[in-house]
Amino acid sequence: MLWALELEYDGTPFMGWQRQKHGISIQQVIEEAAANLCNGEIPAVTASGRTDAGVHALGQIAQLELPEFSPSRLREALNYHLKPHPVVVLRATPAPPDWNARFSATRRVYRYVISNRASWPSLEANRVWHVKAALDETAMQRAAQSLLGHHDFSSFRASACQAKSPLRTLDAISVVRRGDRLIIEAAARSFLHHQVRNMVGSLKLVGQGRWAESAIAEVLAAKSRAAAGPTAPACGLYFVSVDYDPPLVFED
Repeated sequence: MLWALELEYDGTPFMGWQRQKHGISIQQVIEEAAANLCNGEIPAVTASGRTDAGVHALGQIAQLELPEFSPSRLREALNYHLKPHPVVVLRATPAPPDWNARFSATRRVYRYVISNRASWPSLEANRVWHVKAALDETAMQRAAQSLLGHHDFSSFRASACQAKSPLRTLDAISVVRRGDRLIIEAAARSFLHHQVRNMVGSLKLVGQGRWAESAIAEVLAAKSRAAAGPTAPACGLYFVSVDYDPPLVFED
């Protein structure tokens, strides 16, 4: 039967979601764990969104064919076989008819975390971007609003992006400070490769006062990656959640 899994993982030791010839991937460890429940046959796992090397997830959704279990028993069995990798199944549920983890998604949310303090964040190494220089989160928040709506996001698109079109609709973006951490959250039905990290890299220049707030709108209008700021490192990015219509119903 087809199952939907809600996953949490630390992306630090992985080459990313997708299987790679050189290096371990999240997809690989999930498929190998699931094979223990399928008489050694490796089932194919599909994610709602592929994450790059070093990117984390709080609520990734994946689908795969597995035998019939209770949701809690399936979760515990997979988590047992996933050890010692930093990947866990939070919840599981039988998937609805004609549902697809990737193509049925209506909204995805990403979070980017910046540690904005003088000292190195030793307890959050590989989980935040450390920026020592003081950042003006209010200026970043105002500048970010020019990214809302339906646009050509070529300026924030990775050169290796394989999407057929650079047009995307950004539904929400916010920049807030919580103590010495800046939290940037963005929501859209889909994102271009590196779009969130490239937007954050440009907003950081606004926060440092190196760019005017109006520069973000100008970069967007330029439709050129060369016009934008640097790509923020993968370690600060989290795949937070994905929505479906109708929504998935998990047992807690």
